[in-house]
Amino acid sequence: MLNRGLGMIGIALLASGCDLAVPLRVEFLSARSVVDAYDYVEIVADVGIPRPSNPFTDVSFEGTFAMIGGARSWHVDGFCDDDDGRTFRIRFMPSAAGAYSYILSFRVGSATRTVSGTFHAVDAKRRGPIRVDKEHPWHFIWEGTGEHYFFNGTTAYWLAGWREDRVIESSLERLHRLKINRVRVTIAGRASGFFGERVMDGPDWTPFIIPWPAEKADDIFHPGFDFSRFELNHWRKLERLVRFARDRDIIISLVLDMNDGTVHPGANSEDEHRFIRYAIARFAPFSNVTWDLGDDLDRYRTDAWTRSTGNWVKMKDPYRHLATSHPVDNVHQDRTAEWFDFTSFQEWSRNQHQFMLSERARQKKLGRIIPQTNEEYGYEDHYPLWAPRPPADSSDALRRMAWEIVMAGGYQTTGETTRQGTHVWPDTGGGWINGRGDDTMTMLQGYSHMVDFFTAFPWWKLEPHDELVSGGNFCLASPGDTYVVYLPRGGSFTIQLPASTFEANWFDPTTGASIPFTRAARGRWTSPASPTTDHDWALLLHRAAQDPPK
Repeated sequence: MLNRGLGMIGIALLASGCDLAVPLRVEFLSARSVVDAYDYVEIVADVGIPRPSNPFTDVSFEGTFAMIGGARSWHVDGFCDDDDGRTFRIRFMPSAAGAYSYILSFRVGSATRTVSGTFHAVDAKRRGPIRVDKEHPWHFIWEGTGEHYFFNGTTAYWLAGWREDRVIESSLERLHRLKINRVRVTIAGRASGFFGERVMDGPDWTPFIIPWPAEKADDIFHPGFDFSRFELNHWRKLERLVRFARDRDIIISLVLDMNDGTVHPGANSEDEHRFIRYAIARFAPFSNVTWDLGDDLDRYRTDAWTRSTGNWVKMKDPYRHLATSHPVDNVHQDRTAEWFDFTSFQEWSRNQHQFMLSERARQKKLGRIIPQTNEEYGYEDHYPLWAPRPPADSSDALRRMAWEIVMAGGYQTTGETTRQGTHVWPDTGGGWINGRGDDTMTMLQGYSHMVDFFTAFPWWKLEPHDELVSGGNFCLASPGDTYVVYLPRGGSFTIQLPASTFEANWFDPTTGASIPFTRAARGRWTSPASPTTDHDWALLLHRAAQDPPK
């Protein structure tokens, strides 16, 4: 039940944009007086009649939130959630337990009314936003709990194109079971109704995302968007998607826009700023979002736009969620700028290890360490003209690429096959395009084994040290304490160990099985041969607990 403790506040406003200059009544309603830290409190402005002719342009609803007795405050924008301008919402996500106060301002034209209130946040042990780890800045942590976050992503671009929530939710549930904890989803963007991969526009799903009212929603090049308003059904569905993902600790990378049919608000226009402000007001109070300024961004925006918009997004977002961009050419990433938090490469080579090592070295040379991620290097059984040919893009090949990336100290985002169709028989999967998968998709199961392996020890403390091992194998190490050796073709290797005793375990990346064996000898040590030589293997070496380093 709504808390009417604030009372009904009659506001004698002259309604700018209304047909009649008569008093406008607004009632402020707070849903909760107690909220979990990293959830959000919401205050609703219920507007009487008459209302502004365009509530998305003619009304300002904003507020300042502060922890009582603290030195910090947050400026927060509200948003309209009703086509006729009756309902406005303002949300705030507290980051710590305690008492908070707020002052809100609702403005129509030159008339303003303010209202104040308080609420309490309690520590419910929720995970907050992901942040860059200050002590280990190649990696991420969860704010609030301080747990390290092993970034394991997939793309489900048009997930919000499903008409029914049940399909979106079942898709996210499946990805969650596969240990995916990050999904790339676009807010805006349109594409051809036929991709050459058995996915087509139809009654249950569409690639024509409609964040604004459209005259011809299914016309890719000429939809006739009204950029001064928002199509609320789309935004509400996307919000339900984000909330469902949050409750499963899945980060949603909200991609503001994408290279598509050239249908965009004008660069740096008021329409574009209104769109981004609305996205921030609506979604920033969710702890599980990050911002992506755009997919294939350099195809429709300049580097100058990227820098200015990235800075502007961070200024407008009260919580400064992590942000990145995703150009076609990786040189168009603003990697020294404060707003830019981690890379989002698009690199399709099949020597991912060396690529990620070279980018790590380049990042060091730039003088600003941030996490390195490749968010587009292949999709399961997906062979566009620019992609490697089979078997270089098979499920198994991409699984190996993921290991190469992580063994270079980086992270990755992949995508599943679309070859089971959407609106084309057998119509059981949409993969990277819309997030729906089926049992024929096998790639992410292999990725889940990789997650299990690395999250079983403090992987964030290890650095690439390929020079320590022989035979073209890869090594991550915290020298003297922990070593991970990845053997792309199995076999054995030689490593120089310090004067300590190490416990060793083989790990099978194809099954997730761990096989312990006798302790590794000190000094120059040659491993036994891997249990098989028909696929890749990993070996984990831990310094024995009772044998401190000498």
